[in-house]
Amino acid sequence: MTHDHPHTAAPHNFRGHVLPMKVLIATFLALLVLTWATVAVRYIDLGDANLILALAIAVLKASLVALFFMHLRYESLFNGLILCMALLFVALFIVIALLDTTQYQPQRLQYQQTPTPGTGAPGGGN
Repeated sequence: MTHDHPHTAAPHNFRGHVLPMKVLIATFLALLVLTWATVAVRYIDLGDANLILALAIAVLKASLVALFFMHLRYESLFNGLILCMALLFVALFIVIALLDTTQYQPQRLQYQQTPTPGTGAPGGGN
């Protein structure tokens, strides 16, 4: 009694997407530059834009990995659309979550203000 599985009945002739080495190296170098940019943004004070810029760089790096290392660039357009929509929903979720933090932590902004001249720090010797 033999059980022929429908997926093993015909031999597979699929080789996959073989990318040229220059594409892989260029993608790797782009990821290194974007990683450096993420670290550099940390040392530049842009206010609230720091987080937005860091997230944008992270989305770009994830897109490069998905497009070239996961071969999504060579798949159907529908698969790419699904990835983009998923990334947009994650970004939307993060933005809404960040906007909500001011609702339950409004006192956080009060403690970040600099003291006025002539007043000492609490518990200080002034």
